[in-house]
Amino acid sequence: MRGFVYIFLTIFALTNCGGEEEVKDISLDKKSREAKGSKIKYGGCLHLAESEKNASLFPAEVIDATSTKIVSQIHSGLVRFDGNDLSVLPAIAKDWEISESQLEYTFDLRQNVFFHDDKCFKDGKGRKVTAQDVKYSFELLSQPEFSLNFNALFKDKLKGATEFYEGKANNISGLKIINDSTIKITLTAPNNSFIYGLAHVSTSVIAKEAFESYGKAMKVGTGAFVYNEPVNEQKDIYLTFNPNFYLMDEEGNQLPYLDSVHFHFESSKIKELELFRKGNLSIIHGLPASKIASVISDDIANFNQIPPKTILDRKPEMGVNYYEFNLTRPPFDNKKVRQAFCYAINKDKISTNILKGQGNVAKHGITPRIPTFSSYNYNILEGYTYNPERAKKLLAEAGYPNGKNFPYTRLEVNNDGGMHRLVANEIINQVRNTLGINIELDQVSFKDKIEHSKYAKAEMFRSGWVADFPSPESFLMLCYGKNVPKSLEEPSHPNTMRYVNPVFDSLFYMGTIAKTKKESYDYFVEAEKILIEDAPLMPLWYNEDYYLRKSEIRNFKYNPMEHYDLASVYIKTLTKEEVLENRKKAAHQEGL
Repeated sequence: MRGFVYIFLTIFALTNCGGEEEVKDISLDKKSREAKGSKIKYGGCLHLAESEKNASLFPAEVIDATSTKIVSQIHSGLVRFDGNDLSVLPAIAKDWEISESQLEYTFDLRQNVFFHDDKCFKDGKGRKVTAQDVKYSFELLSQPEFSLNFNALFKDKLKGATEFYEGKANNISGLKIINDSTIKITLTAPNNSFIYGLAHVSTSVIAKEAFESYGKAMKVGTGAFVYNEPVNEQKDIYLTFNPNFYLMDEEGNQLPYLDSVHFHFESSKIKELELFRKGNLSIIHGLPASKIASVISDDIANFNQIPPKTILDRKPEMGVNYYEFNLTRPPFDNKKVRQAFCYAINKDKISTNILKGQGNVAKHGITPRIPTFSSYNYNILEGYTYNPERAKKLLAEAGYPNGKNFPYTRLEVNNDGGMHRLVANEIINQVRNTLGINIELDQVSFKDKIEHSKYAKAEMFRSGWVADFPSPESFLMLCYGKNVPKSLEEPSHPNTMRYVNPVFDSLFYMGTIAKTKKESYDYFVEAEKILIEDAPLMPLWYNEDYYLRKSEIRNFKYNPMEHYDLASVYIKTLTKEEVLENRKKAAHQEGL
């Protein structure tokens, strides 16, 4: 049984819509949307909020969490993540085989996967997906224009992909079409995480006709939901169910169950809470910790009401918040300066006074300590703790005693409704008080922060990372030096620090080609020890968030990667009988 406490609340009277900012439900023709069996129910709109506007809806260039959540509903790839345990499940591919050498992956495609209906196709009807579409999509991703995701997923992994990327080959030799429904993928070396990469949104299968018609503005996919042109894309995005989606449940009901999904962009978490109270949001992710106590105390008298109207849950996430240093110029090209900053920060104070328990202090390295990585040897990873005397000594050794003659330093953070600004101000104060250094704070949009960090345009950046797949590799790849370009005129991502250490790179690479999980973890943890010593970045806290949702939202799967599997979500009123039965099962499990 999971070690999280489920808290049932009856704080809010919830309706489908209402309040000053009334949100409409989008519904399509429901005549054929009658569910088999009594478990699920078709229809309704799921209302979600994101604090940042999506940066792109084109799969190959998606690098932010908001875009990932939206694009993964519109598009699908060969495989997908299970919303519960993040294992890999079939998607466009119904099955696959891995050779004994672990170099060849042969995928058999489903016969019932069609692209969304769109005028780019003959007669406006989406055509069937073939192996040629997979090859086209992977070769499109392997263009220099999409270097960020190519470097993370295909470079030096997919046979022939690097040569194709560099213009030395006309196609990727590691992609072989066997027939319309079968494609073989060959790797350069065994790679435990490669199959996870094929579940990433950037490897979604797209249609040549759609890309040639719309370019990166295309929104034609094979996913469970179809994009609808919004009135104001800066405020809302609506998706409606795909009537030709290829997946069905165990009772023969076609997915998805929802009529529509509404993504609402709101930078203020307090505003989100107000929208939730008015019934305009179905779920709040990242509820401010400062509000948790009042949320509970406001309605403690109804705490045990059956059934509850809302459910509050807390989950650790596969994410980390950190500050990165620009290693391309002084002062952070000096390791002792970077170490001094790491020792100068009282992370416990930040957690207590600002985060208020929302997140766990980063006491190790960049890889968060979560149950998913239980076999990772965190015990040999000694992170930085608050040590002002050690910080001052290191700064003096670096040639800046008491901060004297320290170069101009600018810290860039993205707008987020206030939390990152508060953390930045606290860090600036701590650095000034401990090291005698003044730092200038600059707040920009999330999109601009990403762009500026790729080109090393500030000395420090606030950053956050949610894993692309469930492995420490997804965090350590942030610092892999082989992906760093030689020129500052070229973008560097995700290694925006432009950190290069041949020993780290060697250990990291050996971890990626190891044949067993234990062997790969052994290499990764040794690489992370070096990373901690070199301190190209400063881990602050590991993500842990509160979720507040309406009790009638069923099958919304929380997982540490924030991966949204909305195809299987449905809306159905929770009954007293269900609550009592669930409590009975929980009591039985506790007694085992």
